Amino acid sequence: MPYVNKPRPYKKEYEQQKTRGEHDFRMERQRARRKIDKTGADKNNNGEADVREGKDIAHVKALSKGGSNKNGVRIQSPSKNRSFKRDSNSNLVSEVSKKERKKSK
Repeated sequence: MPYVNKPRPYKKEYEQQKTRGEHDFRMERQRARRKIDKTGADKNNNGEADVREGKDIAHVKALSKGGSNKNGVRIQSPSKNRSFKRDSNSNLVSEVSKKERKKSK
């Protein structure tokens, strides 16, 4: 529990995110989510497209590999979308998930 005795420095975290270049990727992911939420059906009126509830927006070509929303997005389960191999800087190393590697063996 890092921030027990003091408030969390959101402004500092935001500035660090911008200097590391993560801000642009986050905004690209947010635009993709908003586009799907706007075009998809929302029968239970919770503001999220029914097809996306509990799922992640995955870019066909990873943002860290030079992809964008123009390259296409797909809806995946969080476990499949977040299980890619990454380096020490949290950049994507392989676009093949652990589950897919196990299936191919």
